[in-house]
Amino acid sequence: MSLVSIDQLTVDDVVRILEQAEHWEYLLDKGVKSNVLSGKILGNIFYEPSSRTSSSFHAAMLNLGGSVIPITATASSIAKGETLEDTVRTMASYCDILVLRHPEGGAAKSAASCSPVPVINAGDGICEHPTQALLDLYTIKKLIGKVENVTITMVGDLRHGRTVHSLTKLLNMFGAKQLHFISPESLQMPAGLIEQLKVPYTISNNLASVISTSDVLYVTRVQKERFSSLEEYELVKNAFIITPTTLLAAKNDMIVMHPLPRTTEIHPDVDSDPRAAYFKQMRHGVFVRMAILASSLGVPDYSK
Repeated sequence: MSLVSIDQLTVDDVVRILEQAEHWEYLLDKGVKSNVLSGKILGNIFYEPSSRTSSSFHAAMLNLGGSVIPITATASSIAKGETLEDTVRTMASYCDILVLRHPEGGAAKSAASCSPVPVINAGDGICEHPTQALLDLYTIKKLIGKVENVTITMVGDLRHGRTVHSLTKLLNMFGAKQLHFISPESLQMPAGLIEQLKVPYTISNNLASVISTSDVLYVTRVQKERFSSLEEYELVKNAFIITPTTLLAAKNDMIVMHPLPRTTEIHPDVDSDPRAAYFKQMRHGVFVRMAILASSLGVPDYSK
């Protein structure tokens, strides 16, 4: 089954993915590798730069006994002008499953519609990044102990941040206690997504007013590559910078998350704070993506 959007998933689907991820984490921590995807090939197709997502899918497939064909836009026929559809059909003829990152919204849906093998959305423009949201939810569950009834504050570029778009859908699905969306006015969460919310939320540019009640502070970078002009970017790039001083007002058991990469929005001095969870969050990506790959390729649920 392809995974293009969080909208495809039910609560039961998400719970099952998180349980499977926990199973794979347990085995890897014991040094146990699997061969459940032996003989299977993953096509890793990235039209945009990636370190964590590409590498973690690669590692996830290897951990499951499979192999990987990596494709980048600059080192393939994509650079010659080949269409997305032709690239997908070509790779699908060699591979059992495809992972796609693309700068255009809706690209993953288009790819899935023409692919005879499952397609996993690794980010399509400013729309969604479902596997990142799932690993984010896994991190919240692991570190907070629950995914329901939590107060989440998202801060930064909420307009262009596909990670927060997908995560907001998940938190709405699981019944967050409160969502706070903190950003410059020009970078607010899309209105269409806000209209779907069934949980309480606030929209402002005042982080200080909500940080003391937050269970999770989810920080995103201002995405320079999404701006039409450098001047517009310069106006907002340093709108929010999280420092040790910022966290003085936060709860001792709050966690600070970030999908990475970061630029200036979290000061390096925060890294030593025990509430900094973004490197743990990054590590969780391998386990969650193992669960997604295994499930998409029909591997039985071994978490029970």
